[in-house]
Amino acid sequence: MIALLVNPDQLATGEPYIMSMQEAARVKGVQLPVLNARTDGEIDTAFASLGQLQAGGLVVSPDSFFDSRFEQLVALVSRYAVPTIWDWRGFPAAGGLISFGTDARELRRQAGIYVGRILKGEKPADLPVQQPTKFELVINLRTAKELGLTVPPSILARADEVIE
Repeated sequence: MIALLVNPDQLATGEPYIMSMQEAARVKGVQLPVLNARTDGEIDTAFASLGQLQAGGLVVSPDSFFDSRFEQLVALVSRYAVPTIWDWRGFPAAGGLISFGTDARELRRQAGIYVGRILKGEKPADLPVQQPTKFELVINLRTAKELGLTVPPSILARADEVIE
């Protein structure tokens, strides 16, 4: 079983996101309880429930609320020794297990290009909407060892960065 931590007030991680995650879990034959947290206290409660759920891992949904509670979440992940994936590369750099998400540097570069185009006179409404095309996988092997996990070589080979 893997749990999914979501902020129920966040539209981007609302019902469509949860449904797509539950569908992926169903295809893999994994139970995916959804843990809602919109306050610091609810984050603490969600982590405390992981033991009762016997969750073998946790997915933190992309959300600015969770990003702003980064230190709290990293401390709880460490305290409860739960393998966790987040969409932000700073997570494994701070001691978390793994991240998979958009390459923030690439997003900033693209934003800079758009700013330049606008400053040269292009109308923002005329610029095409773009979606990220570059994603990065970061794995913290030190954390994997602390959790008693072995990361398969095939996964390590796909990683953009491995922290040892």
